Amino acid sequence: MTTHSLFPTLVYAARLRGAGTRRLNQRLLRECRQLELDDEAGRRWSAQNYPGGFTSYGSANRMHRLSPTFAELERQLDEHVRTFARELRYDLRGRKLEMTDCWVNIMSQRVAHGMHLHPLATISGTYYVQTPPGSPGLKFEDPRLDRFMAAPPRKARGRLDGPWVVLPVRTGQVLLFESWLRHEVPPHQGRAPRISISFNYSWF
Repeated sequence: MTTHSLFPTLVYAARLRGAGTRRLNQRLLRECRQLELDDEAGRRWSAQNYPGGFTSYGSANRMHRLSPTFAELERQLDEHVRTFARELRYDLRGRKLEMTDCWVNIMSQRVAHGMHLHPLATISGTYYVQTPPGSPGLKFEDPRLDRFMAAPPRKARGRLDGPWVVLPVRTGQVLLFESWLRHEVPPHQGRAPRISISFNYSWF
């Protein structure tokens, strides 16, 4: 008897490493907080679409083109994205993956980000600048969920079982996933803000 595991869903997790990584994170933290103060359009967009929090998604969403600090983050992320693309067995001969979008997210206490995906992108991810105690992880949805129909509930064997999986996040960590994978951020329970930088890569 053979049981096959078909169509696995891969999510990549790693930490930025190397000389200067801590200083880079400190510069990113300062620029994220400054952007929240300076980005009036972003604050207006967030008030309508991200209640209680701040995101530059609707205003300054190409930070890697606007800030040398974010451009340095892009250079470091590029290697992780190439590694993940090899794990996914992408055939990119004559093409390459490039960052197309990069924006800031600041979650105050009780702020959440509902279930969504990233259309028109190939690989998406988040770099975690500040994750104080009480910070939620990133919650992923089983992509087969809408096809389960009459399936009975499953017995959980661990944190990777079930229709949703929450991966914990830490300062200095990057998570990568294919952009079609639905995900959300549960409510933030910490007193200090949870600060992250999200991004998309597409192939050209």
